[in-house]
Amino acid sequence: METFDFYRRAAIVCRAIPRGRAASYGQIALLCGKPNNARQVGYALNRGRLGHGIPAHRVVNGKGYLSGAAAFETEDMQKQLLESEGVEVEYMEDGWKIDMKKYGWHNTMEEALHFREMFEQQGI
Repeated sequence: METFDFYRRAAIVCRAIPRGRAASYGQIALLCGKPNNARQVGYALNRGRLGHGIPAHRVVNGKGYLSGAAAFETEDMQKQLLESEGVEVEYMEDGWKIDMKKYGWHNTMEEALHFREMFEQQGI
């Protein structure tokens, strides 16, 4: 799979993250069919490689930490956007964090299969 195709897949998956939920970089990579590409998801979000309309604020690290703050206009913008959707953000020793059990996007197998079907239909 070409890098461009991975970015197209990641954009589709990111746009599907429900309002008031968050997904991890690894979860997005897995749903794209590349479970070892979590860092590439972060890179693509940070560099704007996924296009417009991506709810990047809904992507956090696997432990629920808001690790992408540098990619936003202000340091607390990701926190503010999540809170505006009803997600509780708490300050911990290692930074701002959300409860992934409560606010994580627990996608279904049906959703995962739907993504796979979409990728096949689009040839990506």
